[in-house]
Amino acid sequence: MHYQAAESWGYYINMAGAAASVADPLESVISLASESAVVVFSVSSCCMCHAVKRLFCGMGVNPTVYELDQDPRGREIERALMWLLGNSPPVPVVFIGGKLIGAVDRVMASHINGTLVPLLKEAGALWL
Repeated sequence: MHYQAAESWGYYINMAGAAASVADPLESVISLASESAVVVFSVSSCCMCHAVKRLFCGMGVNPTVYELDQDPRGREIERALMWLLGNSPPVPVVFIGGKLIGAVDRVMASHINGTLVPLLKEAGALWL
């Protein structure tokens, strides 16, 4: 797996090596989502993806970010995410502690109602 330190987003990971070993895109998503405390599946040009990444960074959380538009299997992973979410847009999708939180609406609602911080603490992404 190739790790690159990102500007302020935690880590961007090239999925070519990581996900290529798993044939099923849904299995790839589950595997990738369980590798870090906070995982964001994103598209680099998406403003909602940017907002979610900024939210986490502003809280002191360094998410692992998978930019689907920069990966050869990105479309397959995106379809698997759409299947998991139903009718929601496929990105951004957030996993905390390996558990699917959902798209931007769920993340923001959790932040507003006060349930996001306890989830982050439980996953070990936030200590204070």
